[in-house]
Amino acid sequence: MTTRIDLTPLFRSSIGFERVLNTLETASRLQAPENWPPYDIVKTSDDLYRIDMAVAGFAEDDLELRQERNLLIVSGRKATPGSENGSYLYRGIAARSFERRFELADHVKVEGARLENGLLTVELRREIPEALKPRQIPIAATGLRSGINTPQISDTRVPEDVAA
Repeated sequence: MTTRIDLTPLFRSSIGFERVLNTLETASRLQAPENWPPYDIVKTSDDLYRIDMAVAGFAEDDLELRQERNLLIVSGRKATPGSENGSYLYRGIAARSFERRFELADHVKVEGARLENGLLTVELRREIPEALKPRQIPIAATGLRSGINTPQISDTRVPEDVAA
C-alpha cells in the first residue's frame, strides 16, 4: 500500500515552485526502488558532490553518462557473452542492463567521470552564478553623502521693510 500526497493546493497557491513540486510528485509515484547497481552519494564540500557506483564487469564502452537539464542518467549495456567462453555452470556476476536517474539541483554540473577497479565515480559541482550569490550592500553614513546633491531650503521672499 502506498500513500500519495495531493500537492494540488500547493500548485494553486505558489508561483515559481513548479519544478520542486513536480519533483515531489514524481517521487511519490515511483515504484519500488531498483537496488542494482549499488551506489553512494557523497558530499565532499559545500559545492562538491560525488557519486560512486559499483559496476563490476562493465567496461568504459559499456557505460553511458548523459546530463539533460537537471537530470543525470547513468546507463550500462553489456553485450551478451558468446559461447566462445564456454558454457556457464553458475552465473553470479550480473551482466544485465541498467539505467539510473539522478535529479540534479539547479546549477549542478557534471565535472567528469572515471572508471577504476569496477567503481564508476562521477564528480559534480554546484556553480551558483554571480548574480544569484548573496552580496553585501554598503550603507552610507548620514553626513558623508558624497556625490548626492541635497536640496537647500531658501527664503526667496523679499522682507517687508525692503519692499516699501
